[in-house]
Amino acid sequence: MPQRTLIFIPTYNERENVVPMHEQIVALGLEAQILFLDDSSPDGTGAILDGLAREDSRVSVIHRSGKLGIGAAHLDGIAYAYDRGYDLLVTMDCDFTHSPSDIPLLAAHAESYDITVGSRYLNPGSLSEWSLYRKSLTHIGHFLTVNMLGISGDATGAFRVYRLKTIPRELFSLVRSRGYAFFFESLFVAHQNGLSIKDVPISLPARTYGHSKMTLQEIRRSVAQLAALYVADKANPAQFRLSIPPADASSLEDRQGWDRYWARKSTNGALAYDAIASAYRNLVIKPRLTATIRENFAPGSHLLHAGCGSGEVDADLHDLVKITAVDLSGAAIERYRRANPRAFEVLRADIAHLPFADETFDGAYNLGVVEHFFRPQLVEILKELRRVIKPNGKLVVFWPHARATSAMVLDSVHWVLNSALRTSTRLHPPEVLRVRGQDEAAAILKESGFSLEKYYFGFKDGFIQAIVVARR
Repeated sequence: MPQRTLIFIPTYNERENVVPMHEQIVALGLEAQILFLDDSSPDGTGAILDGLAREDSRVSVIHRSGKLGIGAAHLDGIAYAYDRGYDLLVTMDCDFTHSPSDIPLLAAHAESYDITVGSRYLNPGSLSEWSLYRKSLTHIGHFLTVNMLGISGDATGAFRVYRLKTIPRELFSLVRSRGYAFFFESLFVAHQNGLSIKDVPISLPARTYGHSKMTLQEIRRSVAQLAALYVADKANPAQFRLSIPPADASSLEDRQGWDRYWARKSTNGALAYDAIASAYRNLVIKPRLTATIRENFAPGSHLLHAGCGSGEVDADLHDLVKITAVDLSGAAIERYRRANPRAFEVLRADIAHLPFADETFDGAYNLGVVEHFFRPQLVEILKELRRVIKPNGKLVVFWPHARATSAMVLDSVHWVLNSALRTSTRLHPPEVLRVRGQDEAAAILKESGFSLEKYYFGFKDGFIQAIVVARR
């Protein structure tokens, strides 16, 4: 095992267990430190632990003021390990349902996986000594986490090894639960952020030292938190993904205020508009975009999403094509990264001055971008896109139409806000170049070096956007 390994064990009323647990861990001969965290056990566990710490320099003890939650205890242990620079963190219970002899088995996988989990479900007889009641609770919990959260492994157990040097510390700030739900929520967050997780088979004996601390109230609370997590993931999966700071692009000028636009989305002032826009993107734009990309590009094509915004509509594309996404707004880039962890590359860049070599991409696309530029500016942007697209490659543009239903609704909302209510509100930068028809689109594309191949504006998407396909 690596030199910097910490074994973390939370305790509450474990006076009968802590000494033999310490002895069995020490007998393994591991080069590891041991951290006990006690929640002011009324049976005197804390005093026994202090005695162990005095006798063995490898042992440290944290005393908390009371029962503050098993999840909170693990978060405290994780913070302790990060603060002191440990490479590996082993977490386990103190009641011997987790055997110290299995620690080397789990740790052996830590060089290849971010999280290793001791699984109760890989060996058919691993729970043979358990009561029917405890077996039922365990299997119900496993069934729910598999079917509601999509976690195939053992998500409710505490016997784990975290490879801290490859797990961003900020990941644990996304975990909200402080009770038993911490275990499945933390593994769910890790799964959502693409961490590698390995299940290792272990067998659990009957609980011979003490009794289960999982009360009926805690069971009900965990089930409620599981349901809440399921609903939250369906409503906004990006909230469970770690945001990655955008690349330094301090020299870029944001003349149209796109950073303000995307930053505003985290406030309450435009929630109704944003909810409607998000629903439209997911229910209408996303399937139309997926179908258009599938129709015009071969599987595995490398595409540029120019002006990617939040990237909600890209979620279904990563199994079809390889996407490099760029946007001028750092706030938009942060949202895109969280919503699209499988994107090939995400960069902050000006679409009028792209940081790519000539003929890099098989094609490019943008949605809700071109209408914000005057014609001379747009021509220059399209010429830049043409430069980075390979010969015979395609450009797909979802271009709001001058007579679109969305344009009329947006104009009406702006009129109510600014003329009737006399506020000074703009939901996004002005749309100065809504396309007025196929001829105008063809002329602008021709001026930019493209030839119009397809143009559609009609019933399929509610007369909202013209779908334009052009060839280089």
